[in-house]
Amino acid sequence: KCVESNYSCTQSENLIKHTKKHGGGKSYKCSECNYTCIRPDHLETHMRTHTGEKPYKCSECNYRSARLGGLKIHMRRHTGVKPYKCSECSYCSTTKGELKMHLRIHTGEKPYKCTECNYNSSRSENLNKHMRIHTGEKPFKCSECTYCCTTSGDLKRHMRIHTGEKPCKCTECNYSSSNSQNLKQHMRIHTGEKPYKCSECNYSSIRSHNLKVHMRIHTGEKPPYSCSACNYCCASSDRLKRHIRIHSGEKPFKCSLCNYSSNRSEILKKHMRIHTGDKPNKSAQLYYIWTFEKTCNYTSVTSPSVQNWTFFNSPPK
Repeated sequence: KCVESNYSCTQSENLIKHTKKHGGGKSYKCSECNYTCIRPDHLETHMRTHTGEKPYKCSECNYRSARLGGLKIHMRRHTGVKPYKCSECSYCSTTKGELKMHLRIHTGEKPYKCTECNYNSSRSENLNKHMRIHTGEKPFKCSECTYCCTTSGDLKRHMRIHTGEKPCKCTECNYSSSNSQNLKQHMRIHTGEKPYKCSECNYSSIRSHNLKVHMRIHTGEKPPYSCSACNYCCASSDRLKRHIRIHSGEKPFKCSLCNYSSNRSEILKKHMRIHTGDKPNKSAQLYYIWTFEKTCNYTSVTSPSVQNWTFFNSPPK
């Protein structure tokens, strides 16, 4: 409705055109910035960006808004109303903006481009997260240790290390993980899927890392991490650290129920089955490997992955 006369319409564009007849144009100016508008109520709403006032309160949660329109949009999250529907698929959303971003999945449009590399994205927030790779900014910090990261999602997943939470559960066995990607890889044990295939031979793997290591057979590339005490080399610093314990004799993983200790956490976990009576995972075929410690003749029965079995197919005598 026009504030100068009794004119009313259904579209804001028509109201703007009508207001110009009164000579209004963009006559209302903000005293704090260069914002101008054609209606005093618009200026009043704008001023809340400077004052921080949010008079419109949600009756379902503690959300507040400076605009009545913002509250109406928010309420759809409680009511479940999603009036904006995609013409290409079954997706629907609560706002036009969300639908616009979704449509880029179908069009392939990625308007947000990185100025440092060739990365581009369909969403501005994804570009903002990506830019932290270049700036080195890690604003999300763990309250329990020195870990910090670039996204809130990464911090949430990291916190599961401290809480022990493993919400990603396998539907085929009792495996659970703190990370959905780990669960996805685990499920390939059940499905038999091996998406990572060697271009030089018929080797395939459930993990990209395994394929990368395998390719060194063809390229002749030496793994980047090597032991200074022997000719052992590997693809990661963590593996080298574990290997070094063979030379140093360090066994930091200690049993809380007896004096057993090990240089690897997974071996201690298998040892604990002696005390708990837990049986190895029944969903996979049972394999036997013999694990020997230098300090005793301890042996155990475990169920490693099918891929690892090839390394343990000859029991010791």
